Amino acid sequence: MITAGQCRAARGLLGWTQEQLAGAAGIGLSSILYLEREKRTVSDEINVSIQKALERAGVEFIPENGGGAGVRLKRRKT
Repeated sequence: MITAGQCRAARGLLGWTQEQLAGAAGIGLSSILYLEREKRTVSDEINVSIQKALERAGVEFIPENGGGAGVRLKRRKT
């Protein structure tokens, strides 16, 4: 599952607003707000929808591997 920080960072890399991410994920804006503000827990289904939308846009999620979980943009093929 992605973290609130990963979600915010991924949006920043893409230059997306919360509204744009909600649209790309096919979910309500409130779900993005809940995840990023850590006010409520979002369902696994919502979390997966958010992650898949960000991955389709070119974000790669880096798992916790001793250096901390993170995100980066995938290299574009030339």
